[in-house]
Amino acid sequence: MTRMLAVARGLLPYKPEWLRLDLTSGFAIAAVSIPSAIAYPAIAGLPAETGLYACILSLVGYALFGPSRKLVVGPDAATMTVLAATLATLPLANMADRVAAAAALALIVGVFCIIARWLRLGVVASFLSRPILIGFISGISISILVGQISRFTGVRIESDGLVAPVLEIIRKAGDIHWLSVMFGAGMFALLVVAARLRSPVPGPVIVVLVAVVASALFDLEHRGMKVIGSLPGGLPAPALPSITSLPLRELLLGAAAIWLVGVSSGLVAARSFGAKDGFSVDADRELTGLGAANIFAGTFSGFPVTISDSRTAINLATGGRSQLAGLIAAITLTVLLLFLNDALRVLPNAALGAILAFAALSLIDLQGLRETWRISRMEFGFALISMWGAISLGVLSGVVIAIAGTLLYVLLKEMRPRDALLGRVPGRPGFYKLHRAGDAAPPDGMILFMVQGSILFFNADYIRARLDSVASAAPPGTRRFVFDAGAIAQIDSTAATMLLQWRVDLRAAGMTLAIAELHKEPKEILERAGFFDGPEATVAFDDLEDAVRGLDPAPTAFRQPEGVARAPTPPG
Repeated sequence: MTRMLAVARGLLPYKPEWLRLDLTSGFAIAAVSIPSAIAYPAIAGLPAETGLYACILSLVGYALFGPSRKLVVGPDAATMTVLAATLATLPLANMADRVAAAAALALIVGVFCIIARWLRLGVVASFLSRPILIGFISGISISILVGQISRFTGVRIESDGLVAPVLEIIRKAGDIHWLSVMFGAGMFALLVVAARLRSPVPGPVIVVLVAVVASALFDLEHRGMKVIGSLPGGLPAPALPSITSLPLRELLLGAAAIWLVGVSSGLVAARSFGAKDGFSVDADRELTGLGAANIFAGTFSGFPVTISDSRTAINLATGGRSQLAGLIAAITLTVLLLFLNDALRVLPNAALGAILAFAALSLIDLQGLRETWRISRMEFGFALISMWGAISLGVLSGVVIAIAGTLLYVLLKEMRPRDALLGRVPGRPGFYKLHRAGDAAPPDGMILFMVQGSILFFNADYIRARLDSVASAAPPGTRRFVFDAGAIAQIDSTAATMLLQWRVDLRAAGMTLAIAELHKEPKEILERAGFFDGPEATVAFDDLEDAVRGLDPAPTAFRQPEGVARAPTPPG
């Protein structure tokens, strides 16, 4: 049965004793999903029902195609903010166009996930380093906070950015609806109290219930407080959204940004839960589940989704055993949409603003920033750059800043790879770094030098300078330069050309070059470059011990020759 329905590996095979736990988890997931399903669409200017559509259908899609029995998908604040920024770049005439564009982006994101799965690109999910992702999501969270000014005050805010909306609300202070401000502040305080007391009922669920009851009892809508209004009574028919009037380039670029942020943040959350609960996360297989979840959501007028930390946490806390919990949650939300949507009509926007503001604050990882500061000042700087990009330049530009920051960080780490001079220690086998082992010395007449990193176009000049420095510091009588390449993973054509020229200069200085422990791919590059051909061919040895014995068949006693510079190691 499992082989026949391989798409349902998160559901089958099923044990009857799991049913009670999956029912409990499904109801709990649905309860937690209601507030965010209604609130999160507001980030992107979408109607509240699209959040319910996205929740319901993504749960079904992941239950059928997702590999994990524990993870749960749904709307995510970071993904919604990138979606909002993408929609802002598109020429949308009305709300119907906006809904169609969001659904189209969900479909494209789903297709990207499936293609990435076929290409085994799950590793791309780790492309944004943890500090940069922390900074980026913290910047997004601050943007979400600023976006709630309108819902808390009842004043329409037309400006974007961080400072401009604050200045605009100051200019429009006379239009503030103070009842909305007090109500929103009260709901926010209720969320804080529920979190502090560790309420068994999630704070957002309490806020929705209290806000709906208060709005109905005190007729807050007729007191000037804005409410979400009526929701459609049912699910839309499956259909492909019409996007013929939308620019394809902007759609694809926006979907790529949503995919990168959604998959990166989702899989970071998934791996964290997996480490805590003892289950493994296969990034490539998760792409299949995320692809199905987004395609199902987009086909039914939803929007992009990812792995949800709040829903997954509830599933783990209530003991969910399979993806049946997700299906039960989807059924529960469908019943709500069919029969209880009128009860949600009077939910005040200020309550939604409180839920979103509280969620945004919870995404600002101050502990993660402190840990990054303690571990690496440079990575902390990149986290701040990523945060600044998301706040000051907009979310889409922030994605570009985050990617650029990641690339720059990698380049800075690789531009100056570590290196060391090696030698022997009397009475001990093997070779030791001279700057670590005080009694180590190189064999007479030899330099043993290693580079710990790839040699590529952007660091070839630096490596050349290090080779020249080591060769020039060699004591008189040194005739052999042995290059230990065991820690070199890659060599490109620029590096090969550099090594060929340096070999010529080394021979002019009276030394010959040998190379040891060269890996297959770098060796193939050097072979094609002619490194091992001709009268000046470089001798290659399988390991460093063979090189030393082959070049110096009768080594003398281990001693530190006079004048030997002990490992001119670069800073860092």
